[in-house]
Amino acid sequence: MAKDRSQNDDFAGPLRRLLVALLCLFLLAVFIVWRIDSPRVERFRAQVTDRVVPSLDWAMRPVTGAVNLVRDFQSYQRLVEQNANLRSELRRMRAWREAALQLEQENARLLDLNNVRLDPQLTYVTGVVMADSGSPFRQSVLLNVGARDGIVDGWAAMDGIGLVGRISGVGKTTSRVILLTDPVSAVPAQIRPSGQTAMIIGDNSATPIVDFLENLDLVRPGDRVISSGDGGVFPAGLLIGSVAADPSGRLRVRLAADFERLEYLRVLRHHGHEGITDPGGIVAPRTAVQADRTEPGEGGGDG
Repeated sequence: MAKDRSQNDDFAGPLRRLLVALLCLFLLAVFIVWRIDSPRVERFRAQVTDRVVPSLDWAMRPVTGAVNLVRDFQSYQRLVEQNANLRSELRRMRAWREAALQLEQENARLLDLNNVRLDPQLTYVTGVVMADSGSPFRQSVLLNVGARDGIVDGWAAMDGIGLVGRISGVGKTTSRVILLTDPVSAVPAQIRPSGQTAMIIGDNSATPIVDFLENLDLVRPGDRVISSGDGGVFPAGLLIGSVAADPSGRLRVRLAADFERLEYLRVLRHHGHEGITDPGGIVAPRTAVQADRTEPGEGGGDG
């Protein structure tokens, strides 16, 4: 047995050296052939490439997969960076939006301080919002002005930009405002520029319903909605909001007032419109002669 092992060792060493020498010669020959600049050798190289390279696709698949994996990872990394940039831009846009809202509110308050009125005969009382109803079935807020300030049921309340609701319940020092979003709220309105009249009815959502329209085809999303003054409850011309369409196609109103930031409300003193009893007196005042002629009991049929 020891003899057989020694014979195997004697044959293994020279055979290994012979194989290494042949491999080196083969690699040298391939190198020389690959470096020779000759048309014949070039055709030979092309034939070898055509036969060998397609058969090595199975060996290149792992390498190709690894390369694709690296590319996908790089693409994912770029997406993460872009997402972070978009989030940063969104935060900046939100900051600008907050600044724009604050400027809008400040502008409305400055107009309020300058006593800018929709109607020269309208005056108002400004109150602070003390609390809301806290109920999903009743949309209302409580003001710190009441009967001692001359507040009357039915008067309109605004936030300086748009209509918020109407007074419904007056105490000595407080009063309650029913918001436009409350289901019991129904405001006669006019839609510009079509001039269509409608009712703005609350339904416990942020966008009340536009109902009782005469002609739906004349109304488009984005149209301006103002109070019409019908019924004598609200003054005419108060801004309510703009028309919008919900996913079902029903028309609603996107309210102009910021219901999420109701801090100060102004209650409009509205005593109704004065009735016209003498249309001629609007054009010219009555003279003394005309007054004498219309006095009762004069110029009768005694004679």
